[in-house]
Amino acid sequence: MLKIENLYRQYKQDVFYYLMGLTHNPTLSEDLLSETFLKAIHALPRFKENSSIKTWLFGIARNLWLQHLRGFKAQVEYDDLLEIYITESMEDRLIAKETIFRIHELLSTKDERTRNIVNMRIDGFSYSEISEKIGVSESSARVIDFRVKKWIQSKLEMEGLH
Repeated sequence: MLKIENLYRQYKQDVFYYLMGLTHNPTLSEDLLSETFLKAIHALPRFKENSSIKTWLFGIARNLWLQHLRGFKAQVEYDDLLEIYITESMEDRLIAKETIFRIHELLSTKDERTRNIVNMRIDGFSYSEISEKIGVSESSARVIDFRVKKWIQSKLEMEGLH
């Protein structure tokens, strides 16, 4: 049987870079790396060697990342994002209108499938419902929605609108 210390030494860098590619966040990647190897310790006796160890570890890491995305409640939802900008003063209302317009402009640059996923989320559809109607996996809908949110927030921050 393989020793976990050897696995860690051999694959920690590969798994970390894989997670960095998913999260773009070094701290989160470190946390998920630790969790990946903790899960691997418990699951190692059940490893069937149908795939390489590296592929198996990447699968564990990916599943943990997806669990993180599902549980990430602090992420601002689109309707919340729009409501943030609606305030009492006239100046703030003008800025809010500009921001809403810019969000719609940014969304219009995305492909039709991505726009449909985002618009369905804005309209209150669950990822399960989106999955059925659009024909993508539930996890793909989540990831696309998450990435578009991050992208919009980044664009708005760069433009001084967030």
